[in-house]
Amino acid sequence: MKRFAMLLLSAVLLLVQPIASSAAPNGGTYHFGFKKSKNGQLPSITEEGFKPIIDKHGAVFLGDTTKKELYLTFDNGYENGFTARILDTLKEKKVPAIFFVTGHYVKEQPELLKRMVQEGHLIGNHSWSHPDMTTVSDAKIKEELDSVKEAVAKVTGQQEMAYLRPPRGIFSDRTLAVSKKLGYTNVFWSVAYRDWETNAQRGRQYAFDQVMAQLHPGAVILLHSVSKDNTEALAGIIDAARKQGYEFKSLDQLGKASTPKSN
Repeated sequence: MKRFAMLLLSAVLLLVQPIASSAAPNGGTYHFGFKKSKNGQLPSITEEGFKPIIDKHGAVFLGDTTKKELYLTFDNGYENGFTARILDTLKEKKVPAIFFVTGHYVKEQPELLKRMVQEGHLIGNHSWSHPDMTTVSDAKIKEELDSVKEAVAKVTGQQEMAYLRPPRGIFSDRTLAVSKKLGYTNVFWSVAYRDWETNAQRGRQYAFDQVMAQLHPGAVILLHSVSKDNTEALAGIIDAARKQGYEFKSLDQLGKASTPKSN
């Protein structure tokens, strides 16, 4: 019965993951999307219609594009047995990352949360129940974010939580404003691929190729920790990126001004 419940939860979470390359404005509601980087050129959000809102609220899409720096981020809606291996790789390679967690993850994986903090990683907010925050009230947004922050603090001792990844990549001017007022920097991404479908994994090489083809200076890389392909490709991605002269940085080293006005 417990296994059935976990499978059902997994299916629900998979259905609500963002499509990385499409944006759909609908009455002021947007799904984050971007024009992917190719051959080291910078990605862009100029055609999606929401760039002024991203700029207005200081949301993260890119880092400093004049430097060969990379920011590694993971979405952890639920545990699929791979996060410990991901942490092993990050520890071995001495790479910092941020893990955006839901309420379900906090309740089910306290030991992994503790390990993240102990090994120098950041924990970010992915909301308590993974709702479309454009459909709920300001008070409910606060409740969703406060619940995660407080629960993480109880488990890990991490009292501050500065970064938020909007569930499903859905946002509006209102949701960015409300979360910013609560002290959060919204973190989107400039490197991503369709990696969250656990029944459609295509192998380590595929994951490696997808990420490496999009690398660019100042990249914010989105990976889902439920992916077997990501787990197996991670060490190779880190090594190959470093061979190209890239350095992995923590979001805390990025600062608030992160979306270049020219993109």
